[in-house]
Amino acid sequence: MKLSQLSLLRILPIVSALNVGDYGHPIEDIAILGFPYDTSTSYRPGARFGPRGIRTGSSREKKGRSYNPVWGIDPFEEGLSILDCGDIPITPFDAAHAFKQMEQGYRQVLHHPTTDTKPDGWTHPRIISLGGDYSIVYGPISVIHLDSHLDTWDPYEGYTGIASEQSAITHGTFFWHASREACINKGASVHGGLGTKLFGVRDYEIDEVVGFHRIEAREIDDIGVDGIVKRTLDVVGDNPVYLSIDIDVLDPSIAPATGTPESGGWTTRELKRYISGLEGLNLVGADVVEVSPPYDSTAETTSVAAADLIIDILAAMVKKTAPTFTKFQESGKDEL
Repeated sequence: MKLSQLSLLRILPIVSALNVGDYGHPIEDIAILGFPYDTSTSYRPGARFGPRGIRTGSSREKKGRSYNPVWGIDPFEEGLSILDCGDIPITPFDAAHAFKQMEQGYRQVLHHPTTDTKPDGWTHPRIISLGGDYSIVYGPISVIHLDSHLDTWDPYEGYTGIASEQSAITHGTFFWHASREACINKGASVHGGLGTKLFGVRDYEIDEVVGFHRIEAREIDDIGVDGIVKRTLDVVGDNPVYLSIDIDVLDPSIAPATGTPESGGWTTRELKRYISGLEGLNLVGADVVEVSPPYDSTAETTSVAAADLIIDILAAMVKKTAPTFTKFQESGKDEL
């Protein structure tokens, strides 16, 4: 059973009902994976319900109405298996153990078999993660990070009020850890849509050591979406890319349901146009995180926006390979 045979992102409760490989694992080329976790949130909790909210927001997305005129493709009609693998079971009581559960779950899905229709050399499923707070991101890769916040805090600079191993990993420190563990390509990664206040200029000094190129949200008024896309592509080059979207990159008038909202963010239309400008990149993984449904409007505007962004991400992944995967085979790139 493929996700293209169901409403987008609807939970699949019984693994035995799915197509499985020789070792009993589900077969997928692109996997949707939920991370119901918010223990590391610094302000408003609730993102543990993010995967559920995004799935609800995707109720209208189904086979037969998913042709994307911007991308010129229906991601569910190109022969790839796109499968919702449900949520990773995560404890809310022990952050250290929760990170072990998340890493183990992510690795297990990466080792699922892929179909024969996937591009040559595509040996792992691509994973699109649903968050959950921002502590869930993995590497190594060039990262395009769309967020109002830097998320590169040094946890031992006193941001949390204490300096301990337990408090060191939060949704604002994970890129600092990823950089120290050589999980991201320094100098070939980008923050986009920044719009937060800082503790001080030291934040930027740490961010430069971590290795990101910064693009402020307000710069869209000066150079437009095309200018921001160009700067992004100039930085990431031909590297395999992980696209990481914190929903708070959108203005809270559009996406209020997030843990740390910041005014002055991008619009949904601007963000969707930005993503379309990334066509051609070797997008090997992605996430949409910090969706916190308890703060959403009765119209579920944040969840609907998040689900629609995932449709665009699916289109970007599939467009890279469709319809015959010739472009992919010529490039030979797959380094996940």
